[in-house]
Parts: sequence; C-alpha cells; structure tokens
Amino acid sequence: MPSLPPAPAGCRAADPPLHRPPLRSGARSDGRARRCLGPPLIPSDLVNNLWVLLAGLLVFLMTIAVGFLEVGELGEGFSFSLYKTSLFTGLGLVVMAIVGFNTAFAPTWMGLIGNPFYGPGFFLGGFSVASVNPTLDVWWSTAGTGLTTGVYFLFETAFAAVTLALVGVVFFRKVKLAVIAAYSVVYFVLLWNLPAAWIWNPSGWLAKLGMVDFAGGLVVHGAAGAAGLGVMLQIWREERARGAREAIPVPIRVSPGWLTLGILLLWLGWFGFNPGSVLAFNDEAVVVVLTTFLAAAVSLFSLSAVLWLLDGSSPSLLNAVNGILMGLIVITPLAGFVSPGSAIVLGALSGPVFWIGERIFSRFRWYTDPVGLLPGHLMGGLFGVSMIAFFAQTPFAAASGALHLPNGLLFGGGLVALHQLGIEELGIVAVMVTIFLLSFLVACALAGLFHGITAVSPAPAPGPSDSDARDVAADTDRTP
Repeated sequence: MPSLPPAPAGCRAADPPLHRPPLRSGARSDGRARRCLGPPLIPSDLVNNLWVLLAGLLVFLMTIAVGFLEVGELGEGFSFSLYKTSLFTGLGLVVMAIVGFNTAFAPTWMGLIGNPFYGPGFFLGGFSVASVNPTLDVWWSTAGTGLTTGVYFLFETAFAAVTLALVGVVFFRKVKLAVIAAYSVVYFVLLWNLPAAWIWNPSGWLAKLGMVDFAGGLVVHGAAGAAGLGVMLQIWREERARGAREAIPVPIRVSPGWLTLGILLLWLGWFGFNPGSVLAFNDEAVVVVLTTFLAAAVSLFSLSAVLWLLDGSSPSLLNAVNGILMGLIVITPLAGFVSPGSAIVLGALSGPVFWIGERIFSRFRWYTDPVGLLPGHLMGGLFGVSMIAFFAQTPFAAASGALHLPNGLLFGGGLVALHQLGIEELGIVAVMVTIFLLSFLVACALAGLFHGITAVSPAPAPGPSDSDARDVAADTDRTP
C-alpha cells in the first residue's frame, strides 16, 4: 500500500477538525482551511461514493425487510421479529466500527483474517481527522473507485447485518434474547468476516487463488445457511434432551399484507445489494440492475410453472415470493459477470432448483425451516456460485472489476473455465465447513454460558385462528 502524502504546509496532524459552515450561509472558509482539507475528490470518485452510499442505505433496508418477511410468513408478533432485525442492525454498526470491519477488509494475516488493529479501520480511525480530507481517507483496497473509509464501511456493514438477519430466521421464539445478542457480537467479529476476508478482500487466500463471488452467493447466502445449520443443530440437541423425537414445528401463518411488504422492500433493497457491488457508478451498474431484476421476474414464473406441472399447485402469493427470492439469490454471485440473456436463463433454472431443494430439505425432521433458509439461501447461493464458471463473460466481468475472470464453459472458456469451477467449488467447501463448525461451536459455548440457548417453553407464535390457518395452508403449503 503506498504511503499517504504529507499534510499540506501549515497543517499539523493534531489540528482539530475544521468548522465548515453550510454552503447556504454565505460564509467563506479561509485559505488555510482549504489547504488543510486538501484537494476534493474528483467528480467520478464523488459520484462513486454517493452511489455506494445510497446503495448501502438500500441494503440496510433489507435487514428490517427480513423481519417483515418473517412476520408475513410465520405470523410472529411484530415487536419481536422487527426488534430482532433492529438489534442486528445496531450491533452490526457498533461491532463492525470497532473491529469487525478490520477483520474482514483490512490487509490480512496470511490471507486468513484481516488485521484487527489496522489503523484506518480500528474504531474507524479513532479520533483521527483524516476523514475530513477525502483524498487521504480512501480505503486501501478501493483506490480504483475512490471510496472513502466511511462509505465502504457503511456498505459492507449493511451486508453483514442482512446476512445475520438471514441466519436469524431459524431463531424463531426458541432462542433466548441474550443468546441472540451474544451470538451477534461473535458473528460480526468472526463468522461473517472470515468468508469476506477470504473472498472479497484482495489479500485473502481464496481471492489470490482467483475465486470470485460478485455480491455474496457464498459470503452472504451460502454462509448464512451454514451458520443457521450450526445453530439449528444445537437447538435440536436441546429439544431432543427434553424428550422430543423431532423438531418442534413452527407453522406457516401467512399474513398477505406483511408478506407483500417484505418482498417489495427486499426487491427494492436488492437494487443496492447487487448494482452497488460494482462499487462504482458506471455502465456495468446499469447492466447489473437488468440482470438482477430479470432473473427475479423469470424465476417467479418458473417456480409457479414447476409447482403447477409437478405438484398441481395453484399460483399463490407465497409461491410468488419464493420464486422472486430464489431468482434474486441465484443471480447475486454472478450478476456483474453475465449478460441479461444469461440472467433470463438463470432465472428459469432458479424455480426448479428451489423445488428440488424443498424436496431434499423437507425430508429431515430434526430442524424446522419454514422461511426457507436452506432450500432458498443455502442452495440458491451455492448453485449461483457454481454457475459462474458456466455463464461468465469476460467483458462484463472486467467492467465489474474481475479483470482475470475467464469466459464460462458456455462461452468457450474450455479448460480455463474448468479450472475456475474447481476454484469456486474449493471455496464453497472451505467456507461451508468452516462456518458450520464455528457456528455450532459458538452455539455450544453460549449454551454452556446461558444454561442452554433455547427457552424451555417457547411462547407460541400469534396468528390466525385454526380454521383460518387451515385455509391458508391449503392455498400456500410450501411442501405439498
């Protein structure tokens, strides 16, 4: 990393932050103030920062939207579901600001984890005044787009928060609130950060091998599934110790209004999730908008068609939501590497993949997963990552910053594409095994600390009357 330029003449490193009056006040800053602030960002970098900042705000919206989706599917009390996602957002901001941002994105130790004490990221630079000079505050790995530390921090922290919200859909009302808070702290220091450090940090060991994951098919969705499995295993151990022969079920009680609001906010949030991951406002960001929305729309119809042809299920709101989500998940790891045409094909594949996932994961009785973390996020994320080696096209990848990603097998990539497939599969195995084991070990440790992670008698989730629930189930059963 190149050394930072010295402060302009007449400015000391210990100078206090300068007061800059609002532009509409008519006040002028003196020449010394302008010298200490240094040159402003060039227009393209300023646009990039504004774009990524707005994208990050949309991703933050997704964390609360997961709470709405949970309420819409399970009928849980609003206060707990939405408080839980609010808790994830608040803890994410605080813990990532202190050290989590560093363990994910600071220069790594041997490619494994970011240096937690890296100065610009530790407490976000502490009491340094560098942030008032944007040309001195560019994060080390984003120099190409000129993103400042604060903007990049907010964007990536939003990703960390929404990933934990996905893990949190398996908590239901079973897991104690104190355990949720403690698990969240560990998650923002280590569990989310390891895959990010390995793949999204240019000094990570998988990144150096050439692995790519555009917006988080593995770092977000696959890893969330692995972490959720670790927690579900500890929940099952405790339920079995109390005499249960299978997991205590959590029924689906659809609330159409909240479910529609949840998917609307998530789809809107994905406008920041995928296009923002270009980390620049350019032509490729527009292409990513198209690939993201096309895949989601086509997946809506492909899942409905599969359910109608193979199960005889009528179209329903819940199936439409599952189709949209699956398309968004599958396109996420390669949205910046493929054409709109490929996005349509991937959307068509997403529906059958979800249907297969439902059949596989519904066979197991030691966990309950009515929101679809495993068939949706885990299976969709891993499928999408694997498809990079088939559908990638070098011009799109280069425009997104993946300069060395070869064409996929379907576009003449040949042996080089097969090598890329091997790298992607290696990354999948490494991340899934590591995060599952770490999540389970953390859950076990918290069980010892809090005398179990589950409440003895979890409160039943409020919902419609039994007759209403049966009517809803007849129309929207996820496992016909």
